[in-house]
Amino acid sequence: MAPLSLASTRKMVSGDEIPVIGFGSYQTPPDVTEKVILKALEAGYRHVDCAQLYQNEAECAAAIHKSGIDRSEVFYTSKIPDTHMSYEKAKEAIEASLSAAACLGYIDLMLLHAPYGGKEGRLGAWRALVEAQKTGKIRSIGVSNYGIRHLEELEHYIQTSGVGGQISVGQYEIHPWCAREDIVAWLKQRDIVVEAYSPLVQAKRMDEPMLQSLARKYKKTPAQILVRWSLQKGYVPLPKSVTESRIRENTQVFDFELTQEDMRRLQTDEHAPVCWDPARDSKL
Repeated sequence: MAPLSLASTRKMVSGDEIPVIGFGSYQTPPDVTEKVILKALEAGYRHVDCAQLYQNEAECAAAIHKSGIDRSEVFYTSKIPDTHMSYEKAKEAIEASLSAAACLGYIDLMLLHAPYGGKEGRLGAWRALVEAQKTGKIRSIGVSNYGIRHLEELEHYIQTSGVGGQISVGQYEIHPWCAREDIVAWLKQRDIVVEAYSPLVQAKRMDEPMLQSLARKYKKTPAQILVRWSLQKGYVPLPKSVTESRIRENTQVFDFELTQEDMRRLQTDEHAPVCWDPARDSKL
């Protein structure tokens, strides 16, 4: 693969660029979020992933604003919560997120957080996203935690309803123990950027013998091996930490490359997500 750096970006179908690594803010307490995001930006991150559900949008935005980095150089994501999956509620959620991030002027990427609300609700929420994108308040749009049936439902709606819009990003929990290869194949066939949240498996797999072996081989931490795996799969990983040393460590993944054999060694047949799994919820 072409050499990457923390400054590397990928072009989305919207035409905008997204940095190849993002910094996650899930479960980061609001009272420490601003400090943590500032540390991440100091470490070189230029991509912050947030969501209304995390209850720290204002703090993420404030950190970006206070960093002194030009707004155009930092990519900021938020998400419409699963409680607002309808046209009217999604409009309310978008305005709330824009208000929380008012100091930024716009949101680079807004996702539908999960495929709740039933078909009518999901499609209505998408319509609200498209309308917001047309105003310039949101630059790119996409989905998170959508199963293939939800993706195909949305694709059909985009193609036939006249509402339009393009899915720029699909965000999922992805790591060697939750590979989602069927969904990834669907997205990649359409040039949709795949984002991987919880790429470090919330530190629950760090003692895996194979991971430990590779960490010793490459003289890297298990977390760095997992971030590198994600990058070499062509994903945009979203590691998170509140510890400054680990925030920096997770960016130090561009000075080595896993061999194809080692990439294969990390493959598993497990489907063991550590977060929720709406993509496989047959009731949605």
